[in-house]
Amino acid sequence: MTNASTLKILILDDDTFMLKLLTKILAKQGYTNVSAYDNGEDALKKLDHIETHPDLILLDLNMPDMDGIEFVRYLVDRQYHGDLILVSGEDERMLKTAEKLVHAHQIPMLGYLHKPVDADKLFAMVSQSGIHNTDPSSDPKRKTYTAAELGNAIARHELVNYYQPKVSVSTGEIIGVETLVRWHHPTDGLISPDRFIAIAERCHLINDLTTVVLTEALQQAKIWQQNGLSLRVAINVSMDNLASLDFQDLVVNLVTQAGLSPQKIVLEVTESQVMGADARVPLEILSRLRLKRFHLSIDDFGTGHSSMAQLRDIPFDELKIDQGFVHRAWTDSTLRAIYDASLAMAKQLNMEVVAEGVEDQDDWKLLHETGCDLAQGNFVSKPLQAADFMNWITEWQKRVEAGLIPNLPL
Repeated sequence: MTNASTLKILILDDDTFMLKLLTKILAKQGYTNVSAYDNGEDALKKLDHIETHPDLILLDLNMPDMDGIEFVRYLVDRQYHGDLILVSGEDERMLKTAEKLVHAHQIPMLGYLHKPVDADKLFAMVSQSGIHNTDPSSDPKRKTYTAAELGNAIARHELVNYYQPKVSVSTGEIIGVETLVRWHHPTDGLISPDRFIAIAERCHLINDLTTVVLTEALQQAKIWQQNGLSLRVAINVSMDNLASLDFQDLVVNLVTQAGLSPQKIVLEVTESQVMGADARVPLEILSRLRLKRFHLSIDDFGTGHSSMAQLRDIPFDELKIDQGFVHRAWTDSTLRAIYDASLAMAKQLNMEVVAEGVEDQDDWKLLHETGCDLAQGNFVSKPLQAADFMNWITEWQKRVEAGLIPNLPL
């Protein structure tokens, strides 16, 4: 966190009273290096000189001439890497849209404030300025990898499965796990799948990757079964996996060899791209797997291409509400409307519903009150390596028995 007296703050708002008010509030909190402007053109001149380049910008959205959205575009052109706080009288949905745009431009945003501004909330946000890494090139998460590197990682068994539990909302019972692959890079450490799945799909490595993940997951499911733990094990399947009829045979053969029941295997279909014009092959594969009693789940419902068209065309029996519509839906009317609609539609279709991204007790309470079937998220558990799973079960059962989870019977 930057020292208050040295943090350079720029305020842009067409209301001169608001400029004076914010400057006064900041001064009381020790932030005295503040510049205030009532138009975007003058404010941008500050960004063009290193000695006046701000560390933090407080930005209004609705202004004449240059509005806040246009100003953000100019920030991108100038490669601004400081922080941003939106301060506006616009409604919640408009602010959320603007926030999403700022994040899409990869500008660090500390949050947004409604007018009239709450001084305590402003201070809480401003005090977080400067804690991010301002040099994007030094962030290992931004490093890109080649197809050759990923291919070598698959061959060298550097891909490792983690397992995130799914539990019953009504009883707390452990129902299953979702398999989440990670890359244990020899020099860069733990690499999350969002850094390499797209490469695998684009460079025709997704079948090799999925085979490795599936094989390891089935072996682990067999070990759990032999230890008296009967879990549904979910594996993510890309639409690219469904381009060849051989995939259906691969899944069936691996499950048979592992001595597992198809009813205990969930294939979570994630659409990162639209199903091709010829949908016959993926529809045949998924239909045949469903006939063999594999569970089919539509993942990240409401995002990307996972939509009502897929519910119409594919015999899913589980729907996963995306975490973006679950966390904080109890306090956000827009998220709540989408969550309620997704839940109601799934229930009408006799589908089991999994809520992703359950982060706290308030999220859990909403699921319980609305009759959601299963919960998944950090409130239950972060993704675990198989070696840590049994210890987590013990701790989870203690939480349930101690009544630490709201609305569960002791």
